[in-house]
Amino acid sequence: MTKQIWLNLPVKEVAKSKEFFTKIGFSFNEQHDTPHSTCLLVGAANFVIMLFEESMFEGFVRNKITDTKVSSEILISIDAESREEVDEFAKKVEEAGGTVFAKPAENQGWMYGCGFADLDGHRWNMLYMDFSKVPKQ
Repeated sequence: MTKQIWLNLPVKEVAKSKEFFTKIGFSFNEQHDTPHSTCLLVGAANFVIMLFEESMFEGFVRNKITDTKVSSEILISIDAESREEVDEFAKKVEEAGGTVFAKPAENQGWMYGCGFADLDGHRWNMLYMDFSKVPKQ
């Protein structure tokens, strides 16, 4: 059965994407680097997100890539340990050339987060969730 799951994303320039994600604090598995792809690692469990140049990605999916300027196909969520981490992360994203489309703010009384787009327009959010404040039903 399934042993592992990873996500594949198309990017215009692997080197620029790698530089962006490094600046905002992510790491890479250098063993899987090629001129046309790289292996982004997310979180303590090292969730794998493969970044492929667009032409290579289109060859895999045999379909057109979503135009991230006008639509989204996925929202990638990452957790934070505090509200302060969310605030710091949003600053890093902007300094690295990303776009914060949802400034850090509280949501539903128990979540605090921000939304950002990477250099290729893929949408992400970072959330701090205080489960002690989740409304009881």
